[in-house]
Amino acid sequence: MTSEGLMRECECISVHVGQAGVQMGNTCWELYCLEHGIQPDGQMPSDKAHSATGTGKYVPRAIFVDLEPTVIDEVRTGTYRQLFHPEQLISGKEDAANNYARGHYTIGKEIIDSVLDRIRKLVRMLEE
Repeated sequence: MTSEGLMRECECISVHVGQAGVQMGNTCWELYCLEHGIQPDGQMPSDKAHSATGTGKYVPRAIFVDLEPTVIDEVRTGTYRQLFHPEQLISGKEDAANNYARGHYTIGKEIIDSVLDRIRKLVRMLEE
């Protein structure tokens, strides 16, 4: 509650990391679309009263990240490929081969800045 006694509206950004995170996130967003009547291209049928943008397209506040591009490419080419903004699908060029140190200290360092920048951009959009 704020000092005026009104509840503050909360926003959510989903970050899906790694093969399992990306696959689960993609499945969750498909389910959310089915539950809310949003089509795979982000459009809601015209019988609905509200739209998220001037074009009526809904885009999830979600970021998908993986060091290896295969799973992200599945999202890029899947049924719901038009739902996600391309900048929200971040992938590296090679896998860490289940090696934490390699993923954290070497390969992960190559994409962490772009991931954090994209998160900052989404947060700024929420604040506007």
